[in-house]
Amino acid sequence: MEIIAREYMEKIGFGGQPYMVYKHEDIDRHHMHIVTIRVKEDGKAISSSNNFYQSKRATRELEKKYNLHTAERGQAISEIPLRKVNASEGDVKKQIANTVKAVVRGYHYQTLGELRAVLSLYNIDVEETRGMARNREYHGLVYSATDDNGNRVGNPFKASKIGPSVGYEAVQKRFAWSKKHIAEGGLAASLKEKILPILAASSNTEDFKSRLQAQGMDVVFRYTDTGRIYGATFIDHDSRSVLNGSRMCKELSANALEQHFNNPHDHGQTQQGQTTGGSPFSGSDQWQSQYTPSPDYDHSHSDFDGFGLFTTDNPAVDPAEEEFRRRMQRKKKKRRGPKL
Repeated sequence: MEIIAREYMEKIGFGGQPYMVYKHEDIDRHHMHIVTIRVKEDGKAISSSNNFYQSKRATRELEKKYNLHTAERGQAISEIPLRKVNASEGDVKKQIANTVKAVVRGYHYQTLGELRAVLSLYNIDVEETRGMARNREYHGLVYSATDDNGNRVGNPFKASKIGPSVGYEAVQKRFAWSKKHIAEGGLAASLKEKILPILAASSNTEDFKSRLQAQGMDVVFRYTDTGRIYGATFIDHDSRSVLNGSRMCKELSANALEQHFNNPHDHGQTQQGQTTGGSPFSGSDQWQSQYTPSPDYDHSHSDFDGFGLFTTDNPAVDPAEEEFRRRMQRKKKKRRGPKL
């Protein structure tokens, strides 16, 4: 790697400069960082004009010469093996950062709930934060490690501590880009055709999950306290697409999946959710939050309305499921009783 670094510096015109090479092993794909200066011994600066293209040409030549993996961003992301965060192994921040960066930039999702679903596969949760700083309102994201049951462990990390590529603005832009990509690629219809036959052959949720995994897919269910399915998000790792079931078709909505697995003989249930206990609400992406901010966090919790999850033009919102969410919220308020 020292030889490669020296050749690279010579190719980009920095061969006579002092520099430091650092081998980076924070991910399985080992790589190196080089730090140098532009000022030569005579006090003149080395031109940085077209340095990006010079660097790209130099790396391509070295990759070919030494049979290295290419450094194209899309390929780099797809080749990094994602692993579950394990708090017992230590350096949780680094574990979270490696996976979050790959998922945020590599998958296509249109809501915070869909991003949360794919991150949950790797024992990571994400929350939106809001607050006031210097008389200005701000929005942000915090990422937390979880155990295999979804319970948060340790302290959360602000997105700013990981990098701008996983911050609020970057994720917002990814929402818009993903929406266009999924629509133009017809991914919803394509996934529907792959998933429906698997659903028909599945006898229960665990069987369904196993069959999906065999085809390179995952499903994340969300349940009420009584065990009723109220949300279902599908992740296709081949196309790197994340979609709520209700985005694809009614047969894959939470209401239909609840009936398929838990009430297969109840033909009286309607798609409008006219059953005891109401219908689920996969479209709203509302997850129960257990996150309590630490004192040094100047923000308030939000129901993710800043991401447009509850707007009328969001195709993921199922009216029946949204009504169920509101009904459950009213029940919680009644149980709390009056304030003294």
